[in-house]
Amino acid sequence: MEYLVEGVLRAVKLLITMDPYVISVAKVQVLVSTSAVLLASATAVPLAVLFCFRSFPLKNFLLTLINTGMGLPPVVVGLVVFVIFMRRGPLGFLDLIYTREIMVVAQFLLAFPIILGVSIAAINAVPESIRETAYTLGARDREVALLVVREAAFGIITGILAGAGRVFAEVGAILTVGGNIAYDMVTPEGIIQVSKTRTLSTAIPLETSQGDIAAAIAFGLILLAITFILNLLVSVLRRRAGVA
Repeated sequence: MEYLVEGVLRAVKLLITMDPYVISVAKVQVLVSTSAVLLASATAVPLAVLFCFRSFPLKNFLLTLINTGMGLPPVVVGLVVFVIFMRRGPLGFLDLIYTREIMVVAQFLLAFPIILGVSIAAINAVPESIRETAYTLGARDREVALLVVREAAFGIITGILAGAGRVFAEVGAILTVGGNIAYDMVTPEGIIQVSKTRTLSTAIPLETSQGDIAAAIAFGLILLAITFILNLLVSVLRRRAGVA
């Protein structure tokens, strides 16, 4: 148990002293995952509104695909993105493999169906009487849609937070397309290691395999804090929305 206690103490020290390597890894995680969630939200929520207010062929089939996408294995998503963007792939000319941008793409594909599916469910759960009353009072389609979205706001936000929880904790997709890369940087204080595409979730198994338990614990503590905050927000929103 001594190595564990020592590891925890060193991890706390790394966090308190704002170790450059630990902070750089955390920054990459937050930057990549937050960007993916924001892009997924900006596209999924409007599509959810259109999906619920418009009729079109194969609507039920598309809903099945969306629900299937909510459970996509991250490593498979990473593989598909890698094959498409690899140098010999159809989009290889963009030269995005092993960059933060391609990591955002991979995590976008993971978050998008979750946010879309939950948003559709939240909008459909709004009582039909609200729409009928709005139409009776002379509201137009756009006004009714905005009213329904406001009524479904808690559910939509819950979907966004669920998508965030998915991408912040995943490993397979960003490890496949990002490569888990860090590099040495020369500073006035000396040479330090900083992250290029290494995130909290990919750094933990790497540091563990290299025997740096303190760094792994530090990354784990940060990731646990982020996950706890996201789950806490989801629980609060569900209670406020009256969901058990």
